[in-house]
This record gives sequence, C-alpha cells and structure tokens, in this order.
Amino acid sequence: MIPSFGQEGGVMVDEIISKVDNYIVLKSDLERAYMNYLSSGNSASSQAKCGILAQLISGKLMVAKAEIDSVEVSDALVDNNLDRRMQIILSQYGGSEEQLEQYYGKSLDDIKEDIRDDVKEQLTVETMQNEIIKDLKVTPAEVKKFFAKIPKDSLPYFSTEVEVGQIVRIPTISAESKNELKLKLNLLKKRAEAGESFEALAREYSQGPSAKYGGNLGFAQRGAMAPKFEANALKLKPNQISDAFETEFGIHIVQLIERRGNEYNSRHIILIPDPSEADIKRTSNSLDSIRQLIVRDSITFEKAAKEFSEDKRTAGSGGFFTDSQGGFKISVEDLDPVIFFTIDSMQVGDISKPVKFRRDDGKEAVRILYYKSKVSPHQANLKQDWQKIQAATLNEKKSRILSEWFDKARNDVFISIDDTYDYCGILN
Repeated sequence: MIPSFGQEGGVMVDEIISKVDNYIVLKSDLERAYMNYLSSGNSASSQAKCGILAQLISGKLMVAKAEIDSVEVSDALVDNNLDRRMQIILSQYGGSEEQLEQYYGKSLDDIKEDIRDDVKEQLTVETMQNEIIKDLKVTPAEVKKFFAKIPKDSLPYFSTEVEVGQIVRIPTISAESKNELKLKLNLLKKRAEAGESFEALAREYSQGPSAKYGGNLGFAQRGAMAPKFEANALKLKPNQISDAFETEFGIHIVQLIERRGNEYNSRHIILIPDPSEADIKRTSNSLDSIRQLIVRDSITFEKAAKEFSEDKRTAGSGGFFTDSQGGFKISVEDLDPVIFFTIDSMQVGDISKPVKFRRDDGKEAVRILYYKSKVSPHQANLKQDWQKIQAATLNEKKSRILSEWFDKARNDVFISIDDTYDYCGILN
C-alpha cells in the first residue's frame, strides 16, 4: 500500500492512491471526481470509478511527461486563467472578497496561491493533449468503417431534428428614453451621497445580475470590463460615485471601492432601457426590408445573417443555431420552446415576419426565423447523420491515439497504484 499522510489522532485525513514520478493522485481527488460523475445523473459502478482513476493518472502522466519533454505553459497564460477562475469563485460570494476570505479563513492571495498549481496542471494537460492529437482528422472511409462496426440493434434513434436560422436586430433606443434613465440614476447618486446605502439602492433599483449582491462586482483586472465602465470607475477616488453613463449593457452609475495595482473593486447600479413601440416598429420595418431581399433571392439568408444580424452567437454560422458539436441539425427537444412553437406553424422553407422577443440579456429585440429543413425521427444512418457519425469517429480515434500514447509514455516515468485498485487493471 502507498503510504498515507495527514493523520491526526489516528484518523486518516487523506491517502495517496497513485504516484506518477513526483506527482500524486489522492483518494479525495478520486472521490470528488466520482461524486461529480454521480451528480451528473450517471449510475454508480466500479468500472466507472476505474475509468475516472485512469483519467486522473493519465493527467498526472501528461504533466510528468511535459516536464521531461520541456513542454511548458507561460506564467501569463496561467495568471490569465487564474484570474478568470477567481472571478467565478468571487461571483459565488456576491463579488465580496471579505466573504470569500472569511469562508476560506485565508487571504485572497493565499487562496489564489492554493489553486495556482491546479490551474497550471490543467493547462499543461490541455497543452499535451492538443500536441498529441493536433491536426487529427478522419477520412470518409474511416467514418464508414466506424459506422459499419456498430451492431444494427445498437444504432441510436434520433428524434425530430430541424435546421433553423435567425436574423436579429436590436432596436435603437431614443435619446429621450436614455435621458430619463440617466436622470433617475443621478437622483439615486444624490441619495447615496446624502447617506443612503448604495448597496440597498442597488438591491432595490438595479436591473443587472449583481443587484442581489448590492451591485458589488468584486475585483476586476484592467481590461476586463467594458471600456466606458472602466474609464468611469478608474477616474474616481475610493467611495466616490460617478455620474450616469452609458455602455452597451445599459445606463450605469459606479462607485469605486478600492484600487490595488492593476485591479479595482467596484459596485454599480444599472438600468436597462426598453425600446418604445416606435423604436420596435422602426426596427421591424428595417428587418422586413431585409426579409424581402431574401425572399426575392437578392441575397441569401446566410449572407444577410452575417452582414445584418446583431446576435453574435448565430451570425457567424449564417444565422443558424448549432448543437454542441457545431452541427446545424438541432433536436426539437433542445430547441428554445418559443422558437419551436413559432416554426410549428410554419412550412419548411418559410421565413417568418419580424417578431418581437426578449434576449437572454433581458433586452427586447426583433428577429426573423428561417425554417430551412426538418428530419423526421429515424435510426442513425450515414446519409442523414454524417456529421454526427463523423464526430463520433473522430472522438473514438482521439481516445485511441491518447491510449496508445499512454502505453508508450508510461515507460518513461515511474507509476505505482495502490493495491486496492488492482482490479482496475490500469497498468495491464
């Protein structure tokens, strides 16, 4: 058995279950990963646990091999990813550094130092994996061979799939509407300066996700926020509040809490202007003109989406929604219910009239929908599901290449696994 460590009064705190050169896998690492696996709805099994342990050992092997092969990730890349990780962690505590430090019982710098090695290790594993499988492709012959090996009674059954595209236009808000919100925010500023709690006002009036945290945004690196927001925040002295200003997200007032090197801590109140009926009507008319160009074949839908759509997620793909693998055929089960009910009353090939909707960021917008195609429920086949089968073939090939790499690379390092996990046969 590999020696354990961290025993207090005869109680085992943790146990090393594998060593890969100078790197270790702890029992707590395996249990945590296994719990995540189960919490994702997977069934408990010893085989799954062995697979997770194999992945953990493979990761340590990649880090050890990277050290041997002098494969490194830059400190700048590590710092950038570490800062993003810290922002996510801070957001879970309302952006409050004090709450985070109180929870962990240590300073923010100590918390960052604790997770820095994990971040660096993850980036190293990603770098090694990318190096091993870079430029990996599959030929049509490989796809057909992969598909032919699947037993007929094991072929997946796909539900109804559709190809749907959209062109989105965001109404331009009138100057009068914006000025009303600026006036309201400047009045809130005066109330805060007169002694009312900025955080209480943010909870009551702010329309952003930080409202429930009193508008607190936590520490941010320079360059992380919208340029206008950062410019207004950084010209303030601590506790000073800005006049109302506009960014692409809405109208704000911001209070600087603290500035520390290239980081600053701030809180804000944001109001998101809604377009008037006249704003929406003007945008709908403009979008309908684009629709008429498409209907008359003066421009393709895909080209119009790339040129005119203001939805960044879909504009680059010619307006079309994509699945997790980048395919254009979307299961109706995964389609936004609003879009599903809209196309349910359309014929394949139709382009809808402009319709108003509310985007994920809460802003009202107008869009047209193109119902390009529909594939009825069916058992997987090469003609209708080539892209899915090609992706599965590529994933299988990647797994095989990585497994072959593991078999070769393990001869270059020392690997030991606790006898308790002999049944997994990882080194066999």
